[in-house]
Amino acid sequence: MQAASQFDAAGAGGLLLAVLVLCIAVGALVGWAFGTAGIGALVGAILGIGAGTFAVYRRYRSAF
Repeated sequence: MQAASQFDAAGAGGLLLAVLVLCIAVGALVGWAFGTAGIGALVGAILGIGAGTFAVYRRYRSAF
């Protein structure tokens, strides 16, 4: 009998990558508006790591 919720490593990696890329893009756009897209992308990447981790945890929290 299988557990009700399974952990899908490829799905978790895809979700993590998608959230990270989204945060980098938003950070770059905000940075571009202020004249420094590189710094905005860096800040987006830093925030994206935490946001991606949180998104994966929320999606797969019943598997842990």
